[in-house]
Amino acid sequence: MKVRTPLFEVCANGLHSAINAQLAGADRIELCENLEVGGVTPTLELMMKVRESIQLPIHVLIRPRAGDFNYAEEEFQIMIESIEACKKLKMEGVVLGVLHSDLTIDQERTAQLIRIAKPMSVTFHRTFDVARDPVESLHTLIKLGVNRILTSGQKENALLGSDLISKLVSIAEDKIILLAGGGITEDNITAIVKQSGTHEFHFSAKKQLADNSLVSDPELIRNICRKASIAYEKMH
Repeated sequence: MKVRTPLFEVCANGLHSAINAQLAGADRIELCENLEVGGVTPTLELMMKVRESIQLPIHVLIRPRAGDFNYAEEEFQIMIESIEACKKLKMEGVVLGVLHSDLTIDQERTAQLIRIAKPMSVTFHRTFDVARDPVESLHTLIKLGVNRILTSGQKENALLGSDLISKLVSIAEDKIILLAGGGITEDNITAIVKQSGTHEFHFSAKKQLADNSLVSDPELIRNICRKASIAYEKMH
């Protein structure tokens, strides 16, 4: 296994969060909207504003609606259009996931989306955490050419799922990146770094404002990155 430096991806739900992530030293953002429902595809207007405002690599969530990941044909076409828009805006990556109703990966549709997305990076998002067989799903995504998998190890958060993440990292053998995410905080990041075996970490570090909106907090981002880096350095 290669020894790498840790990489921190902040899930930014708007321009303010994206700017905060850059100021706080994040390495990359995942851009979305409506975090309350787990995130959906941001508007074209927001994508353009963020692209103009920050220099970090931007990976855009491609999720046309909340709910399950078995999409109707019209919804799938919207995903294609969103990916094409990201390509025109020169985004660095897209984040997507498609399942069959039996919770196996929809290989045909996933392959089609990857073809359209290239040369952008492709992350298979936490759809993976509801997929039926994580090891089989891992091999499928490697075969399809996905760059990384965002996962909490099929548990409520990445700490609880760190054993499975570690197992998947070992099986992956650098053929695909495991991006640990889900419920990461400054209180549990050290344990997640130690137990997950991965080097990429995804979190929103959000706080609630007076108007009840959620925004990524620069101080929280810095604290998580600092604690993770210390833990990672001690291990390597």
